[in-house]
Amino acid sequence: MDLALAAVALAPGLALGSFLNVVAARMPLRRSIIRPGSACPSCGEAIAWRDNVPLVSWLALRGRCRACGGVIPARYPAVELASALLLAGCVWRFGLRGETAVAALYCLALVAVSAIDLEHRLIPNRIVLPVAAVVLAAQTALRPGPEWALGAIGAGGFLLAAALAYPGGMGMGDVKLALVLGAMLGRTVPVALLLGMLAALVPALVLLARHGRSARRMGIPFGPFLALGGVVALFAGHPLLHAYWSLAR
Repeated sequence: MDLALAAVALAPGLALGSFLNVVAARMPLRRSIIRPGSACPSCGEAIAWRDNVPLVSWLALRGRCRACGGVIPARYPAVELASALLLAGCVWRFGLRGETAVAALYCLALVAVSAIDLEHRLIPNRIVLPVAAVVLAAQTALRPGPEWALGAIGAGGFLLAAALAYPGGMGMGDVKLALVLGAMLGRTVPVALLLGMLAALVPALVLLARHGRSARRMGIPFGPFLALGGVVALFAGHPLLHAYWSLAR
């Protein structure tokens, strides 16, 4: 039954992903996310409804604007697909419960933050701070206890210490994103942080191999890697944490 519900969730997930593309494109520029309607990023021509069907239109147009032929970045279908899969995953994992709504908000926020950070090297306060507050309140209401607040404080404090120790390698946006992860994941947030740091090592090592010492001046947006760790920890954090403690004994 949950698998069937998850399949049904794909369609609204694509629609929400389309909205997140608007958020990712406009919020860093401090433009309204409501008006005007969607337009081509190259020529500014308004996009007709038939060219604004999530994922399908991008594939049909082969990633180009119908009016000017300009390239429509692959970020657009990627955000839509990621949103759909994550929303379906939340429904499949949690069913139709309060936890599903909180998990969906959390995942969609991570998608939006990742898209913005990749393009603008920015994690907006207008996303992470409200989401952190809502997730913390919801998790505490659904499963009362200090775990969620402690998770947020611990994760945020850990990255804050890293940011103070190495200002060039960690931004305050990453610290605030850690608050969201901690509020959602509680005791499994170390899994998210560890996976995020390990994932970020891959491009860092590639840059170091290609550019040597000058790679130290090349910034890598850490938000998407934290988001990846946060998603993995949401769906598999407890088994991974249990496996770690089993190996450590």
